Order: sequence, then C-alpha cells, then structure tokens
Amino acid sequence: MEKLRKKVGIILLSLTMLLAIYPQSYALASTKSYRASSTSNNNYPIVMVHGLLGWGNTELFGLNYWGGFSSLRDYLTNEGYTVYTPTVGSITSNWDRACELYAYLKGGTVDYGEAHSKKYGHERYGRTYPGVYKSLGEAASDGSINKVHLIGHSMGGQTIRLMTQLLEQGSEDEIAATPSGNISELFKGGHSWVSSVTTLCTPNDGSPTANKLSEILPNVQQFVASLGAQAGIVDSSNPCFDYRLDQWGLRKEKGESFKDYTQKVNSSNLWNKTKDFSLWDLTPEGSKAFNSWVSAQKDVYYFSLACQDTHEDSSTKYQVPDANMNPLFLSSSKYIGSCVTNNDG
Repeated sequence: MEKLRKKVGIILLSLTMLLAIYPQSYALASTKSYRASSTSNNNYPIVMVHGLLGWGNTELFGLNYWGGFSSLRDYLTNEGYTVYTPTVGSITSNWDRACELYAYLKGGTVDYGEAHSKKYGHERYGRTYPGVYKSLGEAASDGSINKVHLIGHSMGGQTIRLMTQLLEQGSEDEIAATPSGNISELFKGGHSWVSSVTTLCTPNDGSPTANKLSEILPNVQQFVASLGAQAGIVDSSNPCFDYRLDQWGLRKEKGESFKDYTQKVNSSNLWNKTKDFSLWDLTPEGSKAFNSWVSAQKDVYYFSLACQDTHEDSSTKYQVPDANMNPLFLSSSKYIGSCVTNNDG
C-alpha cells in the first residue's frame, strides 16, 4: 500500500506539473509586451489562484505553477503590474480555499466560519497571514476603492467566484451563527472589492471525470486525503509540497513523532464522506449545487477562457484527443469526449 501511495503521489504531482509547465510556458513565450500604463483606468493588483493539487509559485523545488521554468508573475511584475500568486489548500473545498485567499490578501487568521466549521466538523480557524494587500477595500487617495483582478486556473476559477460572492453577498448562515463582533468581514457582505474575475480552463459546470472517479473508486476522497496528509511527514518547517490541511488537524507539528502524526491523520473527520472537499465541488452534481447560489455580481467583469485539444471523430461523433495531447491526459480526455449531457455515450 505504501508503494502504491508513493506511485500515485508521483503521478498526481506529475500531472499537475505538466499542466502548469506546458500551456503556461507557451503562453509566456508567445505573449506580446503590454506594459502597465499610468493612463489606464486602474492599476489594481492581479491575484492568480492555482487549481487542484496546485501551489502558489515556487514551493515545489523552485518550479513555477504559473509559468513552469519561467515565472509569469515575474514577467508581469517587470511589465509594471502588481501580481500575487497565493498558495491555498491543494485538495480542500472551494469554501475553505476562498477563506484562505481572503486572509492571504487582507491579513489575519483564516476564519472558515462558525456555521461552516461546525457543519463539517473541522477547526474554525487556520493559519495566520501578514497580508499582502491590507488596503483592499479601503479608499485610495483619489477616493476610489482599492480592488483586485482575480484570475483562477482550473478549480481556482471556482474559488475566486466564491470569494467574490461572499464579499458581495455575505453568508446568511454565518451571520446567524456568529456574534456580530466575532464574524469575519468576508461573511458580512456589501463589499465591492473585486473588479474582475477571469477563469482559465475552469470546470464551471463540473467535470465528468470527477463523477466517474466517484463511481469507480467509492473511497477516492479518503484515499486522496490520506495521500496528501501522509505527504506531510516531510519536515513541516520546510515541506516541498504543502497540502494545507491544518483545519482538519493534519499538520505535522515540530517534534511530533510519525506514529503520533499517523494516529492524528487516521482519527480525523476528513476520513468521513464529507462534501467539504475538492472532489465533490468538481463533480457535475457538486458544481450544480455550487452554481445554485454562487452567481455573477452586477459590478464585476467576468471572463472565461476555455481550452480545447480534441476534435470530432467522424464515425462516433465523439470528441477525441488531438495528436499533440500529452499522453497522461489521453484517458480522461477520451472519457470526457464520450459524454453527452453528462451521460456515457
């Protein structure tokens, strides 16, 4: 089992790295230079949020999620833009990731919400961040409000949509469950702090692959969660890849023995079939539930960029992979291409 976990871990990380390196390196190499201008309508910071099994910038042996062996963040910074590439939970739910993104920007301790944390059985508070953009939402010198442009890749697109929803509309459940003096600003609503939301290759209506995996591997949630937690046995002071499962009690503390850490992992609520998890959010059913309350805000510009590396097969009329597709994506591509209105064939 241990060998199997290591093999699966290598495959998952390889998939993520390849997805990060090839498309984005190509985009970086082919992008024209558009230097930020002082005459533009705004100079709001750009916040780029990674997807499933992703990372912020160079945590993984110096490899850039945004750009691969080159840094898209550095490229844009050199062109005069302010760019942030936060690291949020790699396999956790969009709700938890949105709360972490908010704390990363504004600073302070992550608050997952009184109602939410009780409902799903994890800690209410997470890590503490210094805040890279503490003036977010405050008045600028010209009287305008400091805002951000949000860009999300894959699952990151759902995450930024959710944070925008919470900022603007708040959470009735959190307001009802939390004393007024103890609630995060994220849940209060009324905050028009986002200028634009751009989703890149985001499964906004879910992925048939996630649904199929749930049918084939009923315990896939527990397996992936265990994989991430077990990877945390790397020295927590300098992990090469951090799954950020602190709210589930899965952070390896300094001096903690492997035996004690393993017992903590095995007794966690994450082993239950929770819907507070990435895999549920990415299924068509989970995304339908997500879209039922996460909507487009009237004062925010929305952009969605899709990608396609398939073509129609003349005999089956299914979408099949193009010749240049990375071999690691062939199986999932063929399955997705054979789906019609979320049904096989």
